[in-house]
Amino acid sequence: MTSSGRGSDGHWPGMPRTPVDRSLRMQLGEAASRKYAKLGLHSVRDLLEHYPRRMIDPGRLTDLSRLRPGQHVVVVVDVLGLTARPMRARRGFVVQVDVSDGDGVLQIVYFAPSAHRVAYLERRLAPGRRIVVDGVVAAHGGRLQLTHPEIDDVDEEETDEEARERASRPKVRYGQTRGLKSLTIQKHVRGVLASLDDELLPDPVPLEVRLERGLLTHAMALRAIHEPQDAQQYRDAVEALRFEEAFVLQAAMARRRHEASLEPATARPVRPGGILDVFDTRPPFTLTAGQLEVGGEISRELAGTTPMHRLLQGEVGSGKTLVALRAMLQVVDNGGQAALLAPTEVLAAQHERSIRGLLGDLGEAGMLGGALDATRVVLLTGSQSTAQRRKALLEAATGTAGIVIGTHALLQQHVTFHDLGLVVVDEQHRFGVEQRDALRAKARTAPHLLVMTATPIPRTVAMTIFGDLEVSTLRQLPAGRADVATHVVDTGNERWVQRMWARVAEEVGQGRRVYVVCPRISATVAEAGEDLDAGPAADDDDGTTGGEPSAAPRELESVEAVVERLGGEPALAGIELRALHGRMGPEEKDAAMADFASGAAPVLVATTVVEVGVDVPEASVMVILDADRFGLSQLHQLRGRIGRGALPGVCFAVTPVPELDPGTGERSAARERLETFAGTRDGFALAEADLGQRREGDVLGAAQHGRTASLRLLRVVHDAETIELAREAARSVVASDPALERHPELAEAITRALDAEREEYLERS
Repeated sequence: MTSSGRGSDGHWPGMPRTPVDRSLRMQLGEAASRKYAKLGLHSVRDLLEHYPRRMIDPGRLTDLSRLRPGQHVVVVVDVLGLTARPMRARRGFVVQVDVSDGDGVLQIVYFAPSAHRVAYLERRLAPGRRIVVDGVVAAHGGRLQLTHPEIDDVDEEETDEEARERASRPKVRYGQTRGLKSLTIQKHVRGVLASLDDELLPDPVPLEVRLERGLLTHAMALRAIHEPQDAQQYRDAVEALRFEEAFVLQAAMARRRHEASLEPATARPVRPGGILDVFDTRPPFTLTAGQLEVGGEISRELAGTTPMHRLLQGEVGSGKTLVALRAMLQVVDNGGQAALLAPTEVLAAQHERSIRGLLGDLGEAGMLGGALDATRVVLLTGSQSTAQRRKALLEAATGTAGIVIGTHALLQQHVTFHDLGLVVVDEQHRFGVEQRDALRAKARTAPHLLVMTATPIPRTVAMTIFGDLEVSTLRQLPAGRADVATHVVDTGNERWVQRMWARVAEEVGQGRRVYVVCPRISATVAEAGEDLDAGPAADDDDGTTGGEPSAAPRELESVEAVVERLGGEPALAGIELRALHGRMGPEEKDAAMADFASGAAPVLVATTVVEVGVDVPEASVMVILDADRFGLSQLHQLRGRIGRGALPGVCFAVTPVPELDPGTGERSAARERLETFAGTRDGFALAEADLGQRREGDVLGAAQHGRTASLRLLRVVHDAETIELAREAARSVVASDPALERHPELAEAITRALDAEREEYLERS
């Protein structure tokens, strides 16, 4: 078996074999199949679904007398003659071919590495031969020429008109790899298509859905995208196949949600006079309208026997934890337990402190000073002492602890619960499906599930990534939250930099705290999970822009170096600093955070370990060094660490990237990103902008990159309407035929889609 779940011949076990399931090794031979394997293509079906990256529409053929430099042309010409001469500076030959359309003359130039290649060109471009030439015009030595154009022979039986008509058809270009060019791929694809009848290309989208949307059938779309007769036919094919991709994905999610709903959960209704009722009489602040609305939705679902599957997303500081806590208390009031899974020990410990603080005596059952009707909150992490772990495990297993907070340690086999009724996953994109399901499996009946994210998710992404998962959104910030001003600071402006550190000292002098965030731990070590050397994504060869290509590598700011440098900064003289990063031990982290929170060390120099969850109300300044190395969503998360209380905040995004590119005189994409960040605190607006600048997988994080990277034509940024229509159609089909017995082609398409990587992605719904 391969890592994707298929056999060595590229076939999915248990599925009926057809000619499109034939391996490329059997179809094209061992040598060609090895090259296609580099592109992840193993079967005939894979080859057919390797869609062109782009289409070139030549339209009307170009008159040689009207050529201009930079113009892309397709011309039908006769070869007049060919000459070859050795190159002076290096090995090889310059081959010049004169061609004519009967009116004008054009020169074609090839650089041939060997005499063997020259001989090939002499045979291919013999005088008198008629050819179709496809290339870009350039000017050289006062003459117009085409360098290394693509050439197609004109069939001897073809008339000039037929040749011109064929040459005027759209040209498609494929993603290629070493030793496998676009033209070769095109030849193989067209050869395969010519050998297949339409019945061998079954359609996963029901005919009635295709007809309702006015879409080409699967077979028609495949033929049209690979061999378009005109530009409109190509566009129609893309539209049909894009809808198909969205439809299969949405149908898979709809079917999974239906299957999940068949497994009953234990109802956990509100219990009058319970802990939740008491808690609601004394919250630290008044619930916002959004918290009340979302809390009501969650409460109603917890009271039902259908397992809740809900995503709670919200602005930084919008009060998601309070909403989740009220849900946990509702479950506890019914004799159940709630488990909160956090991605890091820092965040888990922060949640424990925060929840204990919110509950007060309501979280101290059986303890001196505890309320009569109370529960317990326990923390379980991998770094605890044996005694601490043993106590936490016992309280979870006996049900003494109603709320259990932990990291991956919660997932270990020996961790048991008395009656797990609610699973809360914080920063859900950092967990794989196996981890989440390992926790859910510890329940006696299907537990309710609440996943939270502080990264705002645009609606198009939510539809694609989370399928039928119910989505709740908190946009409103609690009353009393202070404003945060953001400034972009150029490291080349020494006066600005000095003023920034002076402002830091002023804030500390008023009893406030300051974060200084660096992209690296040391000059050679990045934070776990970060690949910061890569910089912003370069342009994809399919035209999707992810940012500007990285310039010459620069040494990035690191925690170790910055702590040492700031120790000698005159403006910060006498101010204690602490470091915090992922390579520190748990006790070191706790000590650093404690000193920071208490004010013993009011400046914390850290990596992005402080990105989520860390809550210090006295923090009023965030300095982000090498800010251009972070995406908009991550910058927004970091800024969310300040202004969490009544104190106004200021965020400095520090970068060496100049405002204008010295080469072009234009603003760089990195600088534009920082200006966008400084211009708004609306996390949803920033998330939309982030999607516009970066690939979906980059935005969603490595844990969700797999499926997004495998999307062939669908782009969640641009295809909202298609995704919406596909979701509606898929829901309808699954509702009428949950097992898809009447839609075997769709069931097979879902099975093929759910290989190991994609199944992990889909399970996140």
